Amino acid sequence: MKAMMKMMAVASHHIRSGRCRISSSSYSTLRLLLLGTPLQSSSSTLLPNHHAVSPPLFNYYYYYSTNLNRPLQVEAAAIELALDSVVKIFTVSSSPNYFLPWQNKSQRETMGSGFLISGRRILTNAHVVADHTFVLVRKHGSSTKYRAEVRAIGHECDLAILAVHSHEFWEGMAFLDFCDIPFLQEAVAVVGYPQGGDNISVTKGVVSRVEPTQYVHGATQLMAIQIDAAINPGNSGGPAIMGDKVAGVAFQNLSGADNIGYIIPVPIIKHFISGVEECGKYVGFCSLGLSCQPTENVQLREHFQMHKGMTGVLLTKINPLSDAYTKLNKDDIILAFDGVPIANDGTVPFRNRERITFDHLVSMKKPNETARVTVLRDGVVCEFIITLRPLSSELCSPGLVLRIQIPSFWASSGLQQLVPVHQFDKLPSYFIFAGLVFVPLTQPYLHEYGEDWYNTSPRRLCEFAVRELPNKAGEQMVILSQVLMDDVSAGYERLAELQVKKVDGVMVENLKHLCQLVENCRKANLRFDLDDERVIVLNYEKAKVATSRILKRHRIPSAMSSDLIEEHNSTFHVELACCS
Repeated sequence: MKAMMKMMAVASHHIRSGRCRISSSSYSTLRLLLLGTPLQSSSSTLLPNHHAVSPPLFNYYYYYSTNLNRPLQVEAAAIELALDSVVKIFTVSSSPNYFLPWQNKSQRETMGSGFLISGRRILTNAHVVADHTFVLVRKHGSSTKYRAEVRAIGHECDLAILAVHSHEFWEGMAFLDFCDIPFLQEAVAVVGYPQGGDNISVTKGVVSRVEPTQYVHGATQLMAIQIDAAINPGNSGGPAIMGDKVAGVAFQNLSGADNIGYIIPVPIIKHFISGVEECGKYVGFCSLGLSCQPTENVQLREHFQMHKGMTGVLLTKINPLSDAYTKLNKDDIILAFDGVPIANDGTVPFRNRERITFDHLVSMKKPNETARVTVLRDGVVCEFIITLRPLSSELCSPGLVLRIQIPSFWASSGLQQLVPVHQFDKLPSYFIFAGLVFVPLTQPYLHEYGEDWYNTSPRRLCEFAVRELPNKAGEQMVILSQVLMDDVSAGYERLAELQVKKVDGVMVENLKHLCQLVENCRKANLRFDLDDERVIVLNYEKAKVATSRILKRHRIPSAMSSDLIEEHNSTFHVELACCS
């Protein structure tokens, strides 16, 4: 017993002095001495047996387990302040039906969390209010719900700002401030309204890692913080409190794992908020539009004339619509971004003994800002100034496409896909002619095949969705979604879900272009060339008459979506609707 007490005293002295470097075996013993049982990483409380630990040893353990200048514990007063700032959000949403693009799906009700920030604003997750039709908020300890308005929404970073116009709502409410990115093993408390009850909930955990992570909702890769506190449905949008400030916003968890949750860190939050404040709307995060490969193999580095001590990544693909397309070349070695050296595995220094992929440096730039990119080309070091483009709904993040993991070798800074990854808060486009339903291919369209859409949707369309890149602005992949049966379209029903390549011999650029080609037809017959060498031929005048008949039969309000009506010649739209 005396020997144990002596070892504890010595360890405590060294921990307090900051000079301690404990081996894994000694550290395990120390945990047993201090706690009486090893730590449980999945526990929502850091020290489950803290009631059995004397105050001095308890404090020393905390002192060792975190950055020496910041306390690990979350103060009760800070939690109390958060309770006055966190609100419950009630959302009614209605998502588009991509198989029947002229109508929406049934509305559904969901709940999430949010918290108050300066300027009388509520910060929450984008997925909490995505495709919303009606939003209400309720304060902690109140039974009154207040109407809220979505002021700004960024689906790529999964953040949204709400406003409440009622003055009564803001009475007695407190605003929360932000802190820096927490260090590993620092404690956070997640406050929100998770499933399982109606009242507010507080769960505690510690920071496990900080690195770029796939954002499931926006299908992008941005920095995130992993914690071991439980984050469940309903927690989304709630603050993660560290000390008396906000360290991040809870937004997702790891499916199939216990107590692995993720929060959006403050740099991402501030980037989103500052863009809204400066431009009045969400401006997005940036991309170079590149795909890269590690250069960890010695022979690969020698082949591309990388000298000893030189590090970087191999450029394998460039987005034709990016500024980099006119300046960088395939097989360039990217050595540095804005003067920061890039390692052979694509990482850059982050904090003390931490590294992150250089995508983070790129994404934190403002749209249309420039960056200095240093490359090795044919043995010569060159430097280029490249203008960065914003991420958009048409940007596909490598490795993850919404709800499914897609194998990929390694990529950086995203490549803008020909097929949009998501289309929240907007209606799908469509055009109907003689029962032929034409739509631009999107991943939400493929999601209609279910959770396992990558395996159950048409294979060729799926391959297009995850691999094809646009060659020019405005390009879309137009497909024949389905055939609404009629005398004029009978026999073509088996040709659905094929790409439309040509109309009367002219290559189709997008859905608007297809609509124009159909309208401008001056021949007796109209020809559509589809993928797999399939052909559709229609008598033009009979097809126009049939369109009106088919619309009435299926109770479809219009032959084309509202965006096409606004951009297109409305005369043709009226003509299709009135033919008899």
